[in-house]
Amino acid sequence: MPESPATQAPTPPSSPEKRRMNPQQLLSYAILLVAVAALAAVTWRSRGSSGLTEAGKAGGGLFLSVLPNLILGFTLAGLLQVVLPRDAIARWMGDGSGWRGLAFGSVAGMLTPGGPFTHFPILAGFLRAGAGVGPVAAYIAGWALLGLNRIVVWEIPILGWRFVLARFVACLLIPPTCGWLTGHLYRFANFLASRSQV
Repeated sequence: MPESPATQAPTPPSSPEKRRMNPQQLLSYAILLVAVAALAAVTWRSRGSSGLTEAGKAGGGLFLSVLPNLILGFTLAGLLQVVLPRDAIARWMGDGSGWRGLAFGSVAGMLTPGGPFTHFPILAGFLRAGAGVGPVAAYIAGWALLGLNRIVVWEIPILGWRFVLARFVACLLIPPTCGWLTGHLYRFANFLASRSQV
């Protein structure tokens, strides 16, 4: 049986108690904490406590402005995990979906409106429901490069249809290619990780 370009993500543990933070997550959190501490120190030296207060208000306002989108996105992700049948996810976007999964992910990303706070929780739900890494990467690339909602609302009125058409055609093969490469690179990274644990 030929090898599929769409590599399936590992299914997370069924119970929250069994979940453990991996080293990559710890490293990313450590980097963020160091960056926050460094910026806070710079702000304190240049602006004093008033600068930190202003930064806290700005960050809190931004958080409150995106909170509804976060709640809706994660709620949708949870509902999709329960409602969508795993066999349908596997058939259209799973490990064995091949180029059909890459094409489906690319088109779905292109057609689906919404911002990152909605898309990424839903895609995380797809991965947990059995979607492959390749089709999900193709979805992200299709949404980022070929999103029709953004093209119709923003690009064509501002940049003109000739430029948009040329850019659209130039980017048309990027989402499935990105998904194909991501699937293979993800599998290679898993191989290296398994070798390092031996």
